[in-house]
Amino acid sequence: MEADEKKVEAAEVKPEAKAEDKPAAKAAKKAPAKKAEAKAEPAKKAEAPKKSFPKATAHDYEVIEAPHITEKSMALMQNANKVTVRVSASANKTEIKAAFERVFQVQVDDVKVVNQRAKTTTRGGRYQGSISGYKKAIVTLHEGSAIDLFKE
Repeated sequence: MEADEKKVEAAEVKPEAKAEDKPAAKAAKKAPAKKAEAKAEPAKKAEAPKKSFPKATAHDYEVIEAPHITEKSMALMQNANKVTVRVSASANKTEIKAAFERVFQVQVDDVKVVNQRAKTTTRGGRYQGSISGYKKAIVTLHEGSAIDLFKE
């Protein structure tokens, strides 16, 4: 008889426990949905603001001289979203970044600068010549930005 009483008591306890668990389970199911909505909203906000750039000045066109076109620079442009340009010898990274953003109206993430040294050559074994040195910058563009250097 005692075993029957324990089964009856256990049966009475279980429906009450289930009734209490149902609202908690519903709340638990709703909470992840709210978190997912909360995560989706900031992503939309991050994409929404577009960065506007001021107009380019004459100094900006003096800083950026010409695109530096080689097989390696073309591969960087296609694969890594990096543009290689020749720049003024006196330009620093901050000037290059600002000038590039103003001239091409794109957002720049990083600028690497390389000084190419001048080289002496012989032409035909008899005549001395020289290849002048220059400064070049490898500019990394922000994801989603692109430049067409070969406009017709």
